Amino acid sequence: MSLFAGWMYRALLWKERQRARHGGSADGPAKARPLAAHLDTGRRGETLAYWYLRQAGYKVVARNRSSDQQAGELDLVAWDGPVLSFVEVKTRTTGAGGPPEAAVKSVKQQRITQTAKEYLRRLGRRVTYRFDIVSVSWDAEIGYHVRLTKDAFKER
Repeated sequence: MSLFAGWMYRALLWKERQRARHGGSADGPAKARPLAAHLDTGRRGETLAYWYLRQAGYKVVARNRSSDQQAGELDLVAWDGPVLSFVEVKTRTTGAGGPPEAAVKSVKQQRITQTAKEYLRRLGRRVTYRFDIVSVSWDAEIGYHVRLTKDAFKER
């Protein structure tokens, strides 16, 4: 585990608690945000997931990797030892709709799988890979909670 990655992850958790305490913005409620609220939430969740994985020993090699062939994106691509992990990040600020990972339904899984196959073709070598999900959820009592589900779904 990288000490720097652990420090960054804890600093981001602190920043997010401050953001919640001040009404949604880390700089206070008066600061306007250019992104739509759900996009901003997703971006912040991906940043938390990135540092969470880094502190867990993952080596992140790509972020927000889009497909050239179809509409699809890989949130994070990272090596977990000898295994290449395609990581989908789901962030929720409310408990409505169940846990964040429940939003990765079969259609989304298929899109991720197709984009991952394209990534693997471009990589040009055979590797062991899997599909992980990082769930980022907000709890008013504890702040953000990040949970990693390794091998969350299989290729169809």
